[in-house]
Amino acid sequence: MAFVRRKGKKFYLVHNVRRGEKVKQIHLARLGERAQITERVVREVSKKHPFVELNWRALREQVNGREVDLADANSPIVQKLVGDLRDLNLELADLFPPVLRISESSGVAGELLLQLRLLQSTLQVKLSQFDHRRGRFSTASSHTRDVRRRP
Repeated sequence: MAFVRRKGKKFYLVHNVRRGEKVKQIHLARLGERAQITERVVREVSKKHPFVELNWRALREQVNGREVDLADANSPIVQKLVGDLRDLNLELADLFPPVLRISESSGVAGELLLQLRLLQSTLQVKLSQFDHRRGRFSTASSHTRDVRRRP
């Protein structure tokens, strides 16, 4: 029986195997701080442990069923998310395009630009999702827009 186990701040996919009287735990995959079972994890585990039968659907439901409760400001997950977003903003503010031009590898600059564009589109999608739920997730700027529209 495979299951997701938390050790410290990281999640792992493990499987128990009985050998006689003892049970040995096999480490199948490291899932990271935010447990996700991706197609890549499925391929790697299937390749590395071909004789272990896993119910991937049940495991994904177990892992993906964990939703972040944004209403709980004291939640460690929410605090980490806010901290990570602040750190990302600071890192991006320190990034200057001239530094990319003098980079020896155009591949690095290209990959960075690709990731920035992906981040931009992800942010646009997420912000529009929050706008659709304005009743639950209103911000000062959206409130100001609503006030201006009133006659």
